[in-house]
Amino acid sequence: MGKKGKRDKKGKGAEKTAAKMEKKVSRRAKRDEEDLEALIAEFQSLDAKKTQVIESSCPPPSPRLNGSLSAHPEKDELILFGGEYFNGQKTYLYNDLYIYNIRKNSWSKLEIPNPPPRRCAHQAAVVPSAGGQLWIFGGEFASPNGEQFYHYKDLWVLHLATKTWEQIKASGGPSGRSGHRMVACKRQLIIFGGFHESARDYIYYNDVYAFNLDSFTWSKLAPAGIGPAPRSGCQMTASPEGSIIIYGGYSKQRIKKDVDKGTLHTDMFLLKAEGVGKEEDRWTWSRLSPSGVKPPPRSGFSVAVGPGNRSLLFGGVHDEEEEESLEGDFFNDLYCYDMGKNRWFPAQLKAPKSEKRKRRRGKPAESEAAGDEEMEQRPPQGPLEIVKEVVTEDGTVMTIKQVISGAAEEKERSESEEEEEEGGALGPPVEPCPRSNAMVAVKHGVLFVYGGMFEVGDRQFTLSDLHSIDLHRMEEWKVLLEMDPKTQEWLEESESDEEDDVEGAEGGEEEEESSEEESEDDEGEEQHPAVESGENPEEYLSRTEQYWIKLARSHMGPEAKEKKVLKVAHAMAKTFHEGSV
Repeated sequence: MGKKGKRDKKGKGAEKTAAKMEKKVSRRAKRDEEDLEALIAEFQSLDAKKTQVIESSCPPPSPRLNGSLSAHPEKDELILFGGEYFNGQKTYLYNDLYIYNIRKNSWSKLEIPNPPPRRCAHQAAVVPSAGGQLWIFGGEFASPNGEQFYHYKDLWVLHLATKTWEQIKASGGPSGRSGHRMVACKRQLIIFGGFHESARDYIYYNDVYAFNLDSFTWSKLAPAGIGPAPRSGCQMTASPEGSIIIYGGYSKQRIKKDVDKGTLHTDMFLLKAEGVGKEEDRWTWSRLSPSGVKPPPRSGFSVAVGPGNRSLLFGGVHDEEEEESLEGDFFNDLYCYDMGKNRWFPAQLKAPKSEKRKRRRGKPAESEAAGDEEMEQRPPQGPLEIVKEVVTEDGTVMTIKQVISGAAEEKERSESEEEEEEGGALGPPVEPCPRSNAMVAVKHGVLFVYGGMFEVGDRQFTLSDLHSIDLHRMEEWKVLLEMDPKTQEWLEESESDEEDDVEGAEGGEEEEESSEEESEDDEGEEQHPAVESGENPEEYLSRTEQYWIKLARSHMGPEAKEKKVLKVAHAMAKTFHEGSV
């Protein structure tokens, strides 16, 4: 009784502290949001000028992250909505709607009157009713300088059959937030977690809300048991039986004035409805202890549901705090969680092999299912870290770290040895570069990955490429849309004068076009030493090293250390050689 009483008092104390913090954040956030409401209203007045539905073919969407990518329930299409882009000076928010035709590998832009305001870090869920519905909840709007935030608490539905937006106004829903998670479960939308941030304070949530798709009413759930700690950006999946699975996420707390400590969560929970079918479901939290190989700790990962009752986790970032900087290790790996077996395992590519080659090596042919079992049951081995360096046109060296499991390393080594024995030489496999906050969706057993971002030092690279992989075959990644380097824009604070806020938030297309022309002119002026016929990278570097050192020095400035200049010069020469051969 004594221990239980202490736990109860501790729990009530934590609830009071959380309630006080929420009020404090709410007061300060209200002042910030009042400033932004005028800007949002101005954008909405521009959107109000749209009076008819216009669908037109268009180039691929601009680079972005934290948007939503959803599979159309009835057509071979993907639906991209919203997102954000940061160019070093300004934050751009979007509310545009793009349709990707899977069969034609083409994009179209869908302009519909009265859309939701611009936002990012929202949640989208598809419901296969009345020709298909796309539900949107929450998210955030940021001032162009990225210092003020407005958190939405609105609920919208896009009727795919009639191509109309509708705002659903129902009381009793969640407070404004972003980074939350939402899934469609039975005839409900279930929302968990997220965070709310003002200029000086923030709060993370672990509350659960349900929106009934028949009665259009909100209810706040009060599950029994001990649930997850407050967090955002977790993995949330609905099982076929109607339960909810939560994994990971991120939160931070203030340990002293102006000092925050971040936490990467790696725990896992099950939210189960007891007495399904009754007038009022009773929900219960319980902790899950999965077997297998869990993903390394990370935030900013992307999630989707794949075939075979499996939940997918792609990419993300693990930030490591150093004395004077914050370095992030970005991932491009894919992990699967088998909901039926309560087991994690890394998804690994399987190179297609002929029966003849298998028999020649004395290995019996095995079914794909048996291969899956072997992959899942193989004991975990030590991870291998692969470091790749890519140099951009302005001389920035991008160091990309990829962590693969020991099993994958062993598999790649053995397969490469087999290819060498048979006289075949295979290049490195094509795959998305490591990234966080990408947009993912699954259609017909194929995973699609669009956009996202990664960082190099203080510079952010926002992506607009599109990759896909067949989750049944797991043989290769396909590049459906390559990243266009000309879309990369990074402005230092002193590089340009202040611009109009509204123009900046709309996308700055004219600025991007002018910067593309300038970069093309610069390319024309600079002729690098050509690669001679049959010249390998070492020979080319030996012959042209002084040129690349001089070029690297001009990009990095006289203050740069000699060792760093040499490293950049060699990387630039290698990159140019690879692009010329």
